[in-house]
Amino acid sequence: MKQILVIQNKRIGDVLISSVLANNLKKRFPESHITYLVYPYTTGVLEHNPNIDHIWTVEEQWLKKLPNLLRMIARVRRKKYDIIFDPYAKFQSRMLCYFSGAEYRIGFKRPGKKLKLPFYSHPIHFIPKKTQFCGKAIENRLNLLNSVFPMETMDDTPKIYVTGEEAQYDKIEHLHRPVIMLGVLGSTPQKSMPYEYIAKLIDFIAKNYNASLLFNYAPYQKTEAQAIYELCEHKEHIHLDIYEDSIRGFINLMSQCDLLISNEGGSVHIAKALDKPTFTIYSPYIEKEDWNSFEDGVKHQSVHLLDFKPELYSSFTREERKAIEADPSKMYHELTPELILTKLKPYLQHHLQK
Repeated sequence: MKQILVIQNKRIGDVLISSVLANNLKKRFPESHITYLVYPYTTGVLEHNPNIDHIWTVEEQWLKKLPNLLRMIARVRRKKYDIIFDPYAKFQSRMLCYFSGAEYRIGFKRPGKKLKLPFYSHPIHFIPKKTQFCGKAIENRLNLLNSVFPMETMDDTPKIYVTGEEAQYDKIEHLHRPVIMLGVLGSTPQKSMPYEYIAKLIDFIAKNYNASLLFNYAPYQKTEAQAIYELCEHKEHIHLDIYEDSIRGFINLMSQCDLLISNEGGSVHIAKALDKPTFTIYSPYIEKEDWNSFEDGVKHQSVHLLDFKPELYSSFTREERKAIEADPSKMYHELTPELILTKLKPYLQHHLQK
């Protein structure tokens, strides 16, 4: 039996899309035992996946301390993995690969960086351009597997597995349909549009559609979510009391909603994995092509400042782009509610049949 480890110590969306590795590895190696090494707060998107045999968690700050990293290296070595995939490709994961003793160590070769050590037995380049409907982020992960262990067909769709008990979730049965989940904040400040802008979009929806509106945000963002709520004029449509503070809780709640409108982040990937329609608002510094999985302009739609004002991006140097990533607020203010509504209006008309 092959022992396989997938290291994906990143955020919720990254972990979820990397689950496609397990879904295909089980087809390629049916008798394998597959472990995912992830941060504790992300495990909810992997739970009950029949293709994942074990979820191994490690705290981010703990792993960044050298003595703890050395302990983790020793633990990985003792497991005697045959194959390790590293979609994370950062210092800690590269060190785990290098000292693991695994015959196959497969990870991304970062552009512009020369590897001083042979961290990977098979360093794989990122694909230069999106070629598949699943989006570049998923395509890159599938390429890690297919470059070393070729497969005739691959499953490119991340899935979330809801148990029979979870499917009985009934906290919103009393709400008027449709029920719209609103991702009012991104996972980081850099991924969150201006509060007054999101409030204007919420008011447009509330004014024009007889819908029940729910807020999604991380538990530590409650104060910020309350601030957005206070900016809204049509509060009667918003049900702040209906909220889940865990990933599995949000999955159960989202599975009962009709669609998601959100800043780009893990909630979008969860909604897509649950086969729910999504409308995504991208931060100006995010590469849309990397993350716009399965966007057909109908079921899944999105907006990015680049769609409307490409001239703002035409002359950026690498240093200027880093500055935008550090503080995208100026560029975010260019993506006004009026611009977003040019795409959101027809999307809502199609899905909500005004």
